[in-house]
Amino acid sequence: MEIQGLQKMTLLDYPGKVACTVFLGGCDFRCPFCHNGELVLSPAPAEMNQEELLAFLKKRQGLLDGVCITGGEPLLRPDLPQLLEAVKALGYPVKLDTNGSHPRALVDLVERKLVDYVAMDVKNSPERYPETVGVPGLDVGPIRESVGFLLEGLVDYEFRTTVVRELHDEDSFRAIGPWLSGAKRYFLQSFVDRDTVIQEGLHPWDRDHLQEFAALVRPWVPSVELRGVD
Repeated sequence: MEIQGLQKMTLLDYPGKVACTVFLGGCDFRCPFCHNGELVLSPAPAEMNQEELLAFLKKRQGLLDGVCITGGEPLLRPDLPQLLEAVKALGYPVKLDTNGSHPRALVDLVERKLVDYVAMDVKNSPERYPETVGVPGLDVGPIRESVGFLLEGLVDYEFRTTVVRELHDEDSFRAIGPWLSGAKRYFLQSFVDRDTVIQEGLHPWDRDHLQEFAALVRPWVPSVELRGVD
């Protein structure tokens, strides 16, 4: 497997663990606010292969507590299960970041106990999903299926939304709340503009507005927090 990037240590990506983050290129969405445009639009050359990653992980046994797999969209990779089997064989818990567009692949990994924690991006209310992910006419059915599966609680998980002023408003969160009803935890992440963002000209909401959005969701999801907000 080609691996586009590796962050050798992070205290932020895997809740409660010292972890590394593995970046895999390729995605079926074109979210205008995506920070990893170089992984989505034209995947960067491989930084390492699977054998080199596993060699790194062997050396870090006892120093790292977990491995995060992110993208792009990792579930697009047909050889992802083989990679995760090898990572799990080294004793590492695995966190998977996903956009939820491939529910069957997600269910398969969970049933095979190849992931321990799933962070799923909920991009917006179902009505505004196509524009938010940059895919006109998108079928939101697979996204709904992934949300429903995670709500069953067969694997530890979180939902999260990156909030952009041009794409999200109060109505977004009035719809997201009932959709995620009963969820274990939900995070609102403030958009941060970077050079690698796919579309220029986007802006964050301020903390007060993010708090108001969070309050709209709390009747449905008691644990709603802000993340990455000054």
